Amino acid sequence: MFDALTDRLSSVFDRLSGRGVLSEKDIDEALREVRVALLEADVALPVVRDFIAKAKEKAAGQDVIRSIRPADQVVKITYDGLVEMLGGEGGAEGLNISLNPPTVILMAGLQGSGKTTTAAKLGLKLGKDRKKVLLASLDTRRPAAMEQLATLAAAAGVDSLPIVAGQSAPDIARRAMSAAKLQGYDILILDTAGRTTLDEAMMSEAAEIARIANPSETLLVADSLTGQDAVRTAKAFH
Repeated sequence: MFDALTDRLSSVFDRLSGRGVLSEKDIDEALREVRVALLEADVALPVVRDFIAKAKEKAAGQDVIRSIRPADQVVKITYDGLVEMLGGEGGAEGLNISLNPPTVILMAGLQGSGKTTTAAKLGLKLGKDRKKVLLASLDTRRPAAMEQLATLAAAAGVDSLPIVAGQSAPDIARRAMSAAKLQGYDILILDTAGRTTLDEAMMSEAAEIARIANPSETLLVADSLTGQDAVRTAKAFH
């Protein structure tokens, strides 16, 4: 996606760079190409409209039109806008770590989205930040899901909740909460079963787990190729 976007934008800006002065028509044509490039990259239409409106307002300013290299200014405006759209120079916000441990982090997402490996990676990072971390698998459906998380937790150097056969996901959540409190863990990461948003029973289970755990953070794990459907998935899980 980013390669295609880079190629498209590069061709737009190459055409601009040879011009000493930019007219409003030049800017409109360039931003029209940027708009098409973003839409082809599966950026949501409302986001594209907002991006183009802000870019056009800045690019049409007299300081840009009269600058020595106006094309470079338009390139910078587009670049800065893309950075802002993706979260800004500072990146995403940090995790909400509770002042009263344990901080509960609930992992949610569709089947096969990578929740279990992401939970382990998160445990590894927080462990390196000198946090005492407990990972707990609430996935009672996927074969060997609990064993997978236990193996990954060991590799990450953090603890995992002992497996007790036959327990339901809500019961495991209650046991994990109790263990985290009694054993003085800073962070409890709950790895839920993957589900489809059409499965009402599993979505109800996810809601029950959220009520039990009252997490400080609920992290939706989505495949990077999901595209705009990630928005609908997030709304369904909210």
